[in-house]
Amino acid sequence: MQIHEISPKHKSRKKKRIGRGGKHGCYSGRGIKGQKSRAGRKFKPAIRELIKKYPKLRGYRFKSVDKEQKLRLMILSLEVLDKKFDSGDTVSPQTLLQKKLIRKVRGELPKVKILGGKIEKSLNLEGCLFSKGAKSAVEKAGGTVK
Repeated sequence: MQIHEISPKHKSRKKKRIGRGGKHGCYSGRGIKGQKSRAGRKFKPAIRELIKKYPKLRGYRFKSVDKEQKLRLMILSLEVLDKKFDSGDTVSPQTLLQKKLIRKVRGELPKVKILGGKIEKSLNLEGCLFSKGAKSAVEKAGGTVK
């Protein structure tokens, strides 16, 4: 027996051709009107509409580093520190968190920047960023800046 002599066990079925009359009636199982009943019908892919809704900006999924750092920067004025702390206290991000003046951002302690204002108490500031006015005001009141 050779390969050209082999015949299939079951005869292959012919593909059903729709819209040629026969037992299926006048609409041939396609329904009455509409896009689905026409010859050569084509549908827009459903995902195309979703893709068109996305923004056309390059790299829209990613925030820039500058924005991320601005989110993690808490700003306080010297007046707030003057109200909440006694003279001689040390002010650091940990003590500000305990006094609930700042909160954690994404589970981490944020950087704290202290801006100028009026202060009468002598405070010891550690681990924070300062403006020039805030630094001079703290030193005039008798505090220290590290």
